[in-house]
Amino acid sequence: MIQQATDRIIEMAWEDCTPFEAISFQFGLAEKEVIKRMRTELKPSSFKL
Repeated sequence: MIQQATDRIIEMAWEDCTPFEAISFQFGLAEKEVIKRMRTELKPSSFKL
């Protein structure tokens, strides 16, 4: 997946108003996959926020 899409997925997941269903619909990723991607792309302290 290209970095721009990954950045957008993380941005959407971080927003309180975006449900995981919207991310799944747009990018085809399940909630667990989004969380896994966030863990690998973000620093641990950023992920905890």
